[in-house]
Amino acid sequence: MATEDDQMELFSAIAANPKPAAALDPNFDPELIPTSAKVPVLPGTYGSMEEMSLHCNRCHRCDLGATRTYAVVGRGNPQAPILIVGEGPGQNEDETGLPFVGKAGQLLDKILESVKLTEADVFICNIVKCRPPGNRTPTQDEMDACRPYLLEQIRMVDPQIILLSGASAVRGLIGDKRGITKIRGEWIEWEGRLCMPVFHPAYLLRNPSREKGSPKWLMWQDIQAVRTKLDQLQQASANAD
Repeated sequence: MATEDDQMELFSAIAANPKPAAALDPNFDPELIPTSAKVPVLPGTYGSMEEMSLHCNRCHRCDLGATRTYAVVGRGNPQAPILIVGEGPGQNEDETGLPFVGKAGQLLDKILESVKLTEADVFICNIVKCRPPGNRTPTQDEMDACRPYLLEQIRMVDPQIILLSGASAVRGLIGDKRGITKIRGEWIEWEGRLCMPVFHPAYLLRNPSREKGSPKWLMWQDIQAVRTKLDQLQQASANAD
C-alpha cells in the first residue's frame, strides 16, 4: 500500500481507459419504458448498464435532456466492490458519454491508483446523467428525476462500499444536507450499505495545498480508510466461505 510519502505524487493526472460495451439483450426495447418523471423506474427494469444507456439517451424526465450531447451513465467494472457517485457530467463528459474523464476524473483515477485500486475495483457514475448547463449544481428536481437510474445502478453493481463525491452526491442519494466538510470521512450506513462522503476531485483542484488538514491531505486519509475497509470486508467474506 502507498505510504504518506507518496502523497506528493497523488494528484498528477492520468487518462481514463473505458471498457468496451457488452452485448445487449435482443429483447430489450427502450421505447417501451416511459421517460416521464411522473412514471417510476421500477427495480429490475434494466439488465445491464448498456440497456440503461440506451434509455438515458432518450430520457426527458427533467429539462437536462434538452441540452445534452450524450447521457453519461458510467465507466468501470459493473460488478465492482466500490461504487463512486459524483455530481454530474461536465463538458468533456457530455462530449464523450463517459463520467470523470476531464481533469477532475484524471485526478480521481490517480487517487485510486495511490492505494492500488484499479478500474476493476470501481464503477463510477453521477447523481444526474446529463450535463447541467454551465456545469451548475443540479437542482433537487433534476436529482430526484434521475435518482431511479442511480438506484438501478446500485442494484446491478451491488457494491460493498459507496463513495459519495461531493455534497450533491450525498444529498441526492441519502438526503443528508450537511456540508461535505462536516461529514467527509464518516462512514454512514444507508439501505444496509456502507457509504463514505468524500471531497469531489474538482474541489481538490481548486485547493492545491497539501499541508496537514488541507482538503487534499484529508482526502489522502479518507482513501486509505476506504482501502482498509475494503480489505476487511473482502477478508471477512473469504473467511465466511
